[in-house]
Amino acid sequence: MKYAVISISGSQFLVEEGQTLTVSSLNLKEKEKSSTDQVLLIVNDDKVEIGKPVIKNASIEFEVIKNYQGKKVTTFRYKGKSRYRKTSGFRSQLTDIKILKIKN
Repeated sequence: MKYAVISISGSQFLVEEGQTLTVSSLNLKEKEKSSTDQVLLIVNDDKVEIGKPVIKNASIEFEVIKNYQGKKVTTFRYKGKSRYRKTSGFRSQLTDIKILKIKN
């Protein structure tokens, strides 16, 4: 079994080939293919490669499936006795990607 730990969009993910995952917006168009060289660890059956901090000549190829907005998160501030109330909301920009190939 082959899997890797990558750093993408400021987060780290454990990925396998063919896996679909959701990351923060990558500013890429849908159906666009790209790659990242931020590979921190690769495990191929019994062989383990650990980067310092990244593995040289290793990369992950992925394809953007879709870009969308996440679920709305509502925040509310309240101060008693002074009638102060404030509501605000936030929707994160997300991207679904599919891991095509792990190269090392």
